[in-house]
Amino acid sequence: MSNIKLMSLGGLNENGKNIYTINIDGNILVFDVGIKYASDNMYGVDYIIPDFSYLVKNKERIVGVFISHAHYENMGALTELIKTIPDVNVYATNYTSKIIDIECKEENVFIKNMHVIKPHKKITFGNFSVFPFSVSHSAPESVGYSINTKDGAIIYMADFVIDPTMTGCYDMDLGKLAYIGKQGVLALMCESVFAEKKGFTSPRHKLDKFFRSVIDKNQGRIIFSILSLHLHTIGEIFDSLKGKNRKVVIMGKKMQLIINMAIKEGYLKADEGLIGDLTNLKDENSIILVSNDREMPFYNLNRIVSGYDKFITLKESDTVVFAEPSYDAYELTEVKIKNDIAIIGANIESVPRDNSVRLHASSEDIMLIIKLFNPKYYIPIKGEYRYQVENGNLAYNVGVKKDNILLKENGDVIHLVDGRLVDDFEHIDVSDILIDGKSISDVGELVLKDREMLGNNGVVLISATMDKKSKNIIVGPEVLTRGFIYVKDNLDLIEEIKVKSEEIIKNNTNEKYADYTKIRNEIRESIGTMLYKKTESKPVILTVIQEV
Repeated sequence: MSNIKLMSLGGLNENGKNIYTINIDGNILVFDVGIKYASDNMYGVDYIIPDFSYLVKNKERIVGVFISHAHYENMGALTELIKTIPDVNVYATNYTSKIIDIECKEENVFIKNMHVIKPHKKITFGNFSVFPFSVSHSAPESVGYSINTKDGAIIYMADFVIDPTMTGCYDMDLGKLAYIGKQGVLALMCESVFAEKKGFTSPRHKLDKFFRSVIDKNQGRIIFSILSLHLHTIGEIFDSLKGKNRKVVIMGKKMQLIINMAIKEGYLKADEGLIGDLTNLKDENSIILVSNDREMPFYNLNRIVSGYDKFITLKESDTVVFAEPSYDAYELTEVKIKNDIAIIGANIESVPRDNSVRLHASSEDIMLIIKLFNPKYYIPIKGEYRYQVENGNLAYNVGVKKDNILLKENGDVIHLVDGRLVDDFEHIDVSDILIDGKSISDVGELVLKDREMLGNNGVVLISATMDKKSKNIIVGPEVLTRGFIYVKDNLDLIEEIKVKSEEIIKNNTNEKYADYTKIRNEIRESIGTMLYKKTESKPVILTVIQEV
């Protein structure tokens, strides 16, 4: 019999950063390696990746990394993992591997062991096997995974919808899922993102009629704000342009690479004659696709609206279509951009409230999947905790025992021995790694706190030059401020800072020695306290003392 441990290093009680591990008798399988977009209050942070410490510590036991589909929330941090563990084996479908290849070239990363897999083709590893099965989602060739052990199958069910009309590279074979369920499922890990939404997601995810109506009623330029990896949405936009005399301008090198690859490989059915170039940007009837890649949502659209884009200037005759997912954390950003567009006078079109760009499983989708697999244990994954709770309630409603519904947080270990749950309360410490720019080093909470203080209260720089031999002050103290006060209106306060700083320097200096550490600490504490009393602000205080 098997000794199995399941754990999330990211993805529970949060949106994004999905990474889950299944340990079977010491063999570790990793499912997805995603990023999470940083919220507005994370100053300068571009995105967040999982902490790979656990994987690095156990890298010799990693069988492989299995990617479910090509969305950044599920594969965006793979290049960072490869930089950390270069020899790891990666398993992905053909389309997903092509997207990974584009990402790797951009990051100058080489994957030594990429394995292109096909849905419904079993991969055997000693006393267990992995069976990828196709699911319907907004990325072609999305898959779930059945990990077949001696005690039954463990199912990893990432993003999906149930829609029989999605065929080809978006098809989902429910018969295969039912067959897996008949063989016996030990545990089902299923997404929670739309668990609170009633009914099936289909047909609310179909936007072709909406796009067609937008194109028909707006004669000027139309700017679509989309995600470059939501190929299903891009395909619906191209379908809506059939028979229209309009050129599509794709903004951004990466989105161009993705669309060109998708057309070449047959994943996107689009008339290449529709695709224009930058010379078509000023055409009155052009269709412009704008994406953000890994940056903050609406980042590039915000550049255009703010007038900082070197190619596009928004005009009153333009229409802006918000066709990318809307997240709770960015509602204020979206509202601000829409307000700025309205001030310019351009038209705004948003996906109707009853529809969704995000193809996630709603309550009926989830309950149907639970019935098909009929698992012994049910593990809600992906999404904020309230969604996980509602997902667990759905499982209870269709017959899963309450004690067998396992609600966990990142780092909590689910231990199954001989097919039975062992409550040993094991927990692995996990954290977020904050990425600023191209750096793979963690920005850290202290840095964010400094950035918050700088953004809210500014900085005060106090400098002085001292004689190396006599320890007397030659120049200064001088005071510079940025983002704190207007100096010309606060000369008395600046003078008070100088006097107090000089006093602190002299009190910690004699003819032979100056205690610079104590000087810096006292200036920071004393001046900081004084400034807070006088201004109710807490600027960052920097002290520079040099000897000549």
